[in-house]
Amino acid sequence: MANARTSVILRPDIDALPAYVPGERGTRGRQVYKLSSNEVPFPILPAVAAALSDVGPDLNRYPDMHATQLVEALAAHHGTKPERITVGNGSVAVLAHVLTAVCEPGDEVVMAWRSFEAYPIAVQVAGARAVQVPVDDAGRHDLDAMAAAITDRTRAVLLCSPNNPTGPALTQSEVRRFLGTVPPGVLVLLDEAYLEFVRQDDPTDGVALVDEHKNLVVLRTFSKAYGLAGLRVGYAVARRRLTTGFRAAATPFGVNSMALAGAVAALNCQDQVRDRVEQVVAERTRVTAALAEQGWQIPDPQGNFVWLDLGRRATAFADAARARGVLVRAFAGEGVRVSMGEREGNDLFLDIAADWLRDRAGLPVS
Repeated sequence: MANARTSVILRPDIDALPAYVPGERGTRGRQVYKLSSNEVPFPILPAVAAALSDVGPDLNRYPDMHATQLVEALAAHHGTKPERITVGNGSVAVLAHVLTAVCEPGDEVVMAWRSFEAYPIAVQVAGARAVQVPVDDAGRHDLDAMAAAITDRTRAVLLCSPNNPTGPALTQSEVRRFLGTVPPGVLVLLDEAYLEFVRQDDPTDGVALVDEHKNLVVLRTFSKAYGLAGLRVGYAVARRRLTTGFRAAATPFGVNSMALAGAVAALNCQDQVRDRVEQVVAERTRVTAALAEQGWQIPDPQGNFVWLDLGRRATAFADAARARGVLVRAFAGEGVRVSMGEREGNDLFLDIAADWLRDRAGLPVS
């Protein structure tokens, strides 16, 4: 019998997907500071540039589908086995592969909220339902409430540490205790995209917990500390049985040749990467202190960004900042995330933040 449909119909849950909103970009002909995406404000490392140049003549060939050199380098870096590592086109793509491998229609995935906006999208595309547990008043994961939200339908729990966009990080002790409360048949994904910027006591080290917990998956990325956001390389570390499934669900040749070469080169530049991270952390400390002096109360920033809990005024603040040449990331009705950029851009943001408070207090605006 012929199909009576007159047009192609998308899955209802695809039509209903929330849109991922990227950080706003500047326009030509106008000087602006882009603090709207969690990038580092440095050009790629010289060794990375050289590696990209070397790969260029061979771009008529497919990349290594198994990312052998990168996987082996990552295994050596983390002191683990290559068969525990899955690489992909950014950690978001790896997350999607993981969820695709474990979720079925009707399953649930527990996550903190507000957290990374790609999480609900990836969960819904995998056919599951996102169960969002509000962060506490300090912008931190409420682990007790997240544990209580686990049901027989829960297939995975997402932890983001430091949490994007609010900033606070979990401790290793907290994660270890939480893992002890999660049923062994529920996957726990620990997203450590901003781990290198953490300066609190007892920072998380998810890779060190993989041996203890068969249901743990750790996500990492080269987009932040390594400064390779434009190349899109991320990876997961998990037990071999899980990794086999994640790799099976991954897109063949999902990481291009330049990304593979750039990631290997960056991984071999640990001293330079650490130096750049320290510069970002120093700026974060300076900006945080200045905001506190102005009168702002912000969650503990452990990533390369700060969070202003502006509620319904978030969009208005972003508009005011844009008018003065600074792009920030507004989450309508919730708050504003401001990434650490060049010192000049950070200083201009601080001026805007100070004027915003003075204006609302009825004081003269500088």
